[in-house]
Amino acid sequence: MPETHRTSLRPAWKEIISKYQQPALGSGLWQVVNTLVPYAALWYLMYLSIAISWWLALPLGVLAGGFLVRVFIISHDCGHGSFFPSQKANDVLGFVTGVLTFTPYYHWRWEHAVHHATAGDLDRRGTGDIWTLTVQEYLECSRWKRFAYRLARNPFILFVVAPFFVFLIQQRVAKPKAGRRERHSVAWTNLALVLVAAGMSWIFGLKAYLLLQLLVLMVAGSAGVWLFYVQHQFEGVYWARGADWDYNSAAIKGSSFYKLPRLLQWFSGNIGFHHIHHLSPRIPNYHLEKCHQADPLFQTVEPVTLIASLKSFTFRLWDEQRRKLVGYRALRTVRKAHSARC
Repeated sequence: MPETHRTSLRPAWKEIISKYQQPALGSGLWQVVNTLVPYAALWYLMYLSIAISWWLALPLGVLAGGFLVRVFIISHDCGHGSFFPSQKANDVLGFVTGVLTFTPYYHWRWEHAVHHATAGDLDRRGTGDIWTLTVQEYLECSRWKRFAYRLARNPFILFVVAPFFVFLIQQRVAKPKAGRRERHSVAWTNLALVLVAAGMSWIFGLKAYLLLQLLVLMVAGSAGVWLFYVQHQFEGVYWARGADWDYNSAAIKGSSFYKLPRLLQWFSGNIGFHHIHHLSPRIPNYHLEKCHQADPLFQTVEPVTLIASLKSFTFRLWDEQRRKLVGYRALRTVRKAHSARC
């Protein structure tokens, strides 16, 4: 983005978003009620239904997975300090919803803050993002690293296996660079999960609880990873090297406006307005749509529809020469060009 555009954009968007950065206690409480109460009710219905037929419990588990996505969005907003006016209330609710989503609240908050500070910066990849190589980096990789990369970017691995690994295994262990509070967050969350699992296994039976919990987690995890993927891997996305990277551009051009059908928008807690969220993480999810509609500046962002987002399945690498995400087929063109020069 040219420097003149940067300086003219900054005052405009700051003035607009400042109107929507204040959390509303009533909106937050209502979202807690319309999310956690149905989620708990669905678990109770699953408890009743397994005595009749597992076929009744399965669709309830899928629906509970949808509500768990919404639970995660609440925890996410608490991590940004945007859900409630009180930071203490945010931290308490963030821990509780973090346990429900198998996510250590303070540890995740720390990693996610890094993501916001580095999204779209090619020189600062690796924390809180999805593994993405440039075309040149891929060509310079060893055969085994290329295999690992292709495996990691395979849709089945990325959207089915990876969510289980992240939520059940990876988040049970603190990162080496994590601070004391973040490490304690992992330990306390793990302890809470053991207690919850013990209590639910006593109520449901161990086998029934594990099967239902895995189903709910699979639906929520797969949906959550897909949302995160589309938010930063879409047609026309912005990526740049550190010297050329700009926060405003990374937010407006590097974070998608994922225009979902109303029902899916509700379950995903308006996170589709990701360009607004990255401009200001202090805006609670229940204000994101209103902020987007407040000024034509934000509406110039081209939406990614549900159908259009399916193209993101084909994106594998970042082509620095063409400044776009490409698939593996683009490697043929690069290799031919290299052979021609040689």
